[in-house]
Amino acid sequence: MSVAGQLLVISGPSGCGKSTICQRLLEDERVEFSISATTRPMRPGESNGTDYVFVDKPTFQQHIANGDFVEWAEVHGNLYGTLRAPLDDALARGRVYLVEIDVQGGSTLKTLELDVPNVFVFIAPPSMEELEARLRGRGTDAPEVVERRLQKAHEELLAKDKYDHVVVNADLEAAVAEVRRLAGLDAGVSVDEGKA
Repeated sequence: MSVAGQLLVISGPSGCGKSTICQRLLEDERVEFSISATTRPMRPGESNGTDYVFVDKPTFQQHIANGDFVEWAEVHGNLYGTLRAPLDDALARGRVYLVEIDVQGGSTLKTLELDVPNVFVFIAPPSMEELEARLRGRGTDAPEVVERRLQKAHEELLAKDKYDHVVVNADLEAAVAEVRRLAGLDAGVSVDEGKA
């Protein structure tokens, strides 16, 4: 079975391990990562076209007017969007186009009933207690930020039924294997197949 071009959308609450799972999926050459456009300022260590496509607000609004986004949203005063052209290009080449997106964006994408093959996967923590332990264990956020993330996670978990599949990340290797299976990437197809 060869991998048909498709959209793979992955969402889940902060601390569930979705970024790590996405990094593992990207080890497969058949997977291409969606780089979102944003109006937020570039942070130290980030680069344009790798982390995000950084644009100013007028440019972003022109993209909206042109219909260049599959979806877009305003988050904390900044605009974020998934560009359509890279998606169409990846699908035309038979690739799996990976979109890591927040639950709000994932739910929006799901309601669009896109006319492309797609799989929506929600990554869930084994429990709220484990999620809290992971968030606190990072040591990167102040206690009040962790509390906000946990509150948001409760809300985001309510949206999991809107996704095609829910993968509980209790064991990273098992979770990666399950997402690969759902995306059709475990078929053992040579990466060179389909490259004429």
